[in-house]
Amino acid sequence: MTFLPILERELRVAARKRSTAWLRVVAALVALIIGSGFLTISLVTGMGTAQFGRGLFGTLTWLALATAIAAGLFFTADCLSEEKREGTLGFLFLTDLRGVDVVGGKLLATSLRGTYALLAIFPILAVTLLMGGVTGGQFWRCALAILNALFCSLATGLVVSSVSRDSQRALAGTFLVLLLLCVVGPLVDRILLSAVHFRAWLGFTSPAYAFWAATAWGRSGFWPALCLSHAVGWLALGLAGVLVRRTWQDRPSSLWGAAGRLGYSGAPGNAPTCQLKRQKLLEPNPVMWLASRSRWQSIGIWLLAGITLCCFGFGTLTLPTIVWIAWRPVSRFVVLSLYLWVASQAPRFFIEARRSGLLEVLLVTPLGGRDIVVGQWRAFRRSFGLPLLLLLLVQAAGALLAQHASFLAMSAAGQWGGSSWILEAFAAALDLMSTTANLVTLFWVGMWMGLTTKSASMAVLKTLLFVEVLPAMVIYFVSTILAAAVMLGGMFRSAATPSPGVLAAYPVLMTAVWAALTAAKDTVFFLWASNNLHKRFRLEASPRVKSGAWAGRGAPSPNPPPL
Repeated sequence: MTFLPILERELRVAARKRSTAWLRVVAALVALIIGSGFLTISLVTGMGTAQFGRGLFGTLTWLALATAIAAGLFFTADCLSEEKREGTLGFLFLTDLRGVDVVGGKLLATSLRGTYALLAIFPILAVTLLMGGVTGGQFWRCALAILNALFCSLATGLVVSSVSRDSQRALAGTFLVLLLLCVVGPLVDRILLSAVHFRAWLGFTSPAYAFWAATAWGRSGFWPALCLSHAVGWLALGLAGVLVRRTWQDRPSSLWGAAGRLGYSGAPGNAPTCQLKRQKLLEPNPVMWLASRSRWQSIGIWLLAGITLCCFGFGTLTLPTIVWIAWRPVSRFVVLSLYLWVASQAPRFFIEARRSGLLEVLLVTPLGGRDIVVGQWRAFRRSFGLPLLLLLLVQAAGALLAQHASFLAMSAAGQWGGSSWILEAFAAALDLMSTTANLVTLFWVGMWMGLTTKSASMAVLKTLLFVEVLPAMVIYFVSTILAAAVMLGGMFRSAATPSPGVLAAYPVLMTAVWAALTAAKDTVFFLWASNNLHKRFRLEASPRVKSGAWAGRGAPSPNPPPL
């Protein structure tokens, strides 16, 4: 008898996947590109070796931490819930397997790719030891903290996946739990320390705090934080093993059932009104009615829009202008949440339609591929257009106030003669256009990934990776080099020291270069995705034609004559 059969099977399956090998190559290439970009910037700006090594070490370690924490979103948040939807999880419990065996097998299978990717980054990270500015203790502590963050993220995703059945709810739940796990403990400690001068230890349960303590100088509490956060990961793993055995059956809860009935467009109620609404949506495009029936999905985006609007209104009425500099990290968090939500919403309809057989039914109707794609796009605009527009307007106003606060701070420091509303409005408008273009491109690329990918989590990962993460790294370094070259050229032509106007124009120039490169990137991805969706929809949506023996070889051979 094989010891731990599920673990061995999952490891064999994960080791044979092409993504396991390619992810290591991509991680190493990204680290090499970042190192080359830092070397180019150091040559342009004249940065010293020790400063260059410290900057490269900080960039690579923070990117590795973000990757490790995000691993639970894309690798384990939907692994058990997908088995529940397909009905294969119950077959495992017909044997003498325990819930811990199933959860342990999923953990090893999903952690293999993330661990390989991190191990590919560590040798490039160790090169910074030769440059100076980084000690050996900091390197090894950071490596342990990053691996610990990967373990905690994967275990958290397993807990949420064990009690979920819907892919988007599992992704949203994992995102919220990881946010609470990483942020709430250190934030409560900081509030208690500043308010009542009481030192709490809740921050030690955060893997992000353990990473921060790994790079801090002096006594920072790294080992207690590492041990406590690691214990939280093991507690989450054990909880997932207990819950998966009790929640794999299809038992609809009364609360979720009531919420689903209230959010369904055909809910019981006024029959003539429902009939008129249904007829209004069916006449222009039936796919628009199909994709917009579940209105509960817009609750989350309306909630985010309401919270953001309330915070913005409260800050506008009560806070001074200079405090709006702190709006930028809040704005980035809201924008990243929007990107994640749109990337998870875009492939949802095609993946569920393929799994339920609805996509094959749509192919035999008079609807064409273009009608189906346009119907989903219209459903997205109808269901989420208004809250997204509200969020984008609030983000633009906040960016305008943040830019104005930056100019006021520079004016108080004697680096700028006064405020310039033209430059501030220009930067805010560029930021608004970039965010809008990114959201539209994410949705269209997400529809194509949902059509060509079986797993919802992998479709979301591919969409974010190809549209946002990898291009953002390239755009950041290119815009930094171009802006630095322009600014240094202006400084050398004018004087040995930069003028206040040159320093004030640097962030605006960075925003302009970033917006131009982002617009070019979004245009390319949007045209690529829309062209594929309109021209290759039937080929990708028909599995028998796509995977047949004669696919791509012309017409099939005629049938043999009957005997």
